[in-house]
Amino acid sequence: MKKLYTVSGIVSLVSLLTTILLLLVGHAQQTGPSLILLFLSLALAARGHKKFKGFSFTILIFAAVSLSMYYPSYLIEISGFQLKVLIVPLLQVIMFGMGTAMSLNDFVGVIKMPKGVLVGLICQFTLMPILGLSIATLFGFPAEIAAGVILIGSSPSGLASNVMVYLAKANVALSVTLTAVATLMAPLMTPLLMDLFAGEFVPIDFLEMMLSIVKMVILPIIAGLLFNHFFKGKAKWMDKAMPIVSMAGITLIIMIITASGRDSLLSIGLFLILAAILHNSAGYFLGYWGGRLFRMEEKDCRTIALEVGMQNGGLASGIALEMGKVATVGLAPAVFGPWMNISGSSLATYWRDKGFKKKKQLQKV
Repeated sequence: MKKLYTVSGIVSLVSLLTTILLLLVGHAQQTGPSLILLFLSLALAARGHKKFKGFSFTILIFAAVSLSMYYPSYLIEISGFQLKVLIVPLLQVIMFGMGTAMSLNDFVGVIKMPKGVLVGLICQFTLMPILGLSIATLFGFPAEIAAGVILIGSSPSGLASNVMVYLAKANVALSVTLTAVATLMAPLMTPLLMDLFAGEFVPIDFLEMMLSIVKMVILPIIAGLLFNHFFKGKAKWMDKAMPIVSMAGITLIIMIITASGRDSLLSIGLFLILAAILHNSAGYFLGYWGGRLFRMEEKDCRTIALEVGMQNGGLASGIALEMGKVATVGLAPAVFGPWMNISGSSLATYWRDKGFKKKKQLQKV
């Protein structure tokens, strides 16, 4: 395998040089194949290095986005079949997988860690949508793009945050409990926040959005929980397959949305990336200091930071589709998703290497 990783590194370097050369000679439109190959080979090469292994999926997302930007027609429609129809079923499969990785004990965690759960939920469902509205207003985004930024801020955390907390060696139990509770609250909180903060940008049907979230998230998670309860340990193949299926599903969702909104991305893509960086970074900062404000342990503060800073982009994408605005409202989730993976894995690696100082708490409030 070492040889394969080395060859992949060489291929990525050659692809990078080819891409740069094509840009220098004025053939930017022909850089698609070399750019896609660059990210694919780099993702494989990263697997061979312990320190960069966690970035391989994120790099793969960049390959997928590049493919969508250069060849969008293949990801919009195939023989008359609209690929966006796949978004909701894919999300349901991902949420089912999330359910199989949970148990009722994750909800009992609320009793064991009430302060951490409460602080995390308050930060998640107040600060993040307000940040979304503020950033969308600051950048002056078109109405439906602005609604998408607010939507990502109004969404709960997802499975990715649990992975990042694990990598950071923080409080995984608190992370899983926060994700579980925030997800169950999403059918009520997300439509409520969207109606409150995004109603001026797009029409919001509270009941319809609530039912959509129940269909896309709650029912599949309940099915996953039941499966885990009755078949725990009897379907080990599923335990191994679901993470791969989930990653493939997330990748395909991002590709379809990127292809659908390609024209809008070409005009405002850079500003959306900046908005993602601002929103995500502020989420980490406020989540961390929210925990410190209430004198929580360092590992709990880091956990809340990752939970608050990382939203469920897949859910936001599904809601955008149900609203019939996947090419506009769905753009922010498609852009924010890859960035959250980059920043989350980077922050988790930094914290893992830094370690903890015992009883590091805020002395004065």
